[in-house]
Amino acid sequence: MAFNSIKESASHVSLKVATTIVLALASASSFAQTAAETASATPGVAPVAEAVTNPYGLGALWETSDGITKTVLMILLIMSVGSWYIIVTKFLQNRKFHSQSLQTNEEFWKGKTVKEGASHLDEASPYRFIAESGSNAVQSHVGMKKNIPLNDWLEMNIQSAVDRIQNQTQSGLSFLATVGSTSPFVGLFGTVWGIYHALTAIGISGQASIDKVAGPVGEALIMTAIGLAVAIPAVLGYNWLAKANKAVMDDVREFSEELNGVLVGSSGSAA
Repeated sequence: MAFNSIKESASHVSLKVATTIVLALASASSFAQTAAETASATPGVAPVAEAVTNPYGLGALWETSDGITKTVLMILLIMSVGSWYIIVTKFLQNRKFHSQSLQTNEEFWKGKTVKEGASHLDEASPYRFIAESGSNAVQSHVGMKKNIPLNDWLEMNIQSAVDRIQNQTQSGLSFLATVGSTSPFVGLFGTVWGIYHALTAIGISGQASIDKVAGPVGEALIMTAIGLAVAIPAVLGYNWLAKANKAVMDDVREFSEELNGVLVGSSGSAA
C-alpha cells in the first residue's frame, strides 16, 4: 500500500513536470512568433536584403572595358571639359568687352587728346589698345615712314590693332568646331569597338539569350550617347560665341573708324 501510494505520488509529480515543460515550450514558441510579427509590423524595420548592383552602366563599362575603350572615354572627357571651359571663359570675356565698350563711349571722348582719353580706360581694354596704337602710329611717322601718307599709315596701324583684337575674340572657337564635328565619330568608334567585343564574348560563351546580348550591346551604345552629349554643347556654344563676337567686333570697328577720322582730321595733333 505504501509502495502504491509512493508510485502514484511520483506519477502525479512527473505529470505535473511534463505539463509545465509543455506549457513553457508553447509559451516560448508563442513569444517568438509574436516578436516576429511585431518586428514585421513595426515601421522602419525591414528585413535585411542583399544590395543589388547594376551590372550595366558607366561603372560596369569602365570596369569591364579594355584600354582602347578607356582611352576613348578619356578623350571624350577632355573634349567635354575643354569645351565647357572655353564656353564659360568666352562668355565672361564678351561681358567684359560689353562693359568696356560702355566705358569707352562715356570716358574716352571726354579727353582732349587720344592719350588722355586712353588713360581713362582699363589697361586691359581693347579700345585702349587701339587708341594707343593710333597715337603711337602718329609719333612713329618719321624718317622713311613719312613717304607713306599719314592717313594710310594710321589706317594700317589701327587695322593691325583691330585684327589682333579679332584674333583674341576668335581664340578657342576652332577647338569648339573640332569637338562638335569629331566627338560623335569618336563615340561611334567606341560603340563599334564595344559591340565587337560583346559579340566576341557571346560567341565564346555560346549563349545568345536576350540577357546576354542586351547588356553588352547597351553598354557599347553608351559611347555614342556620350559622344553626342559632348558634341551638342560644343556646337551650340560655337554658334552663340560666333554671333556674340560679331557684335563685339562691330563696336570695335566703329570705334577704330572714329579714331582714325579724328587723327586724320587733326593731322595727328590730337594724338
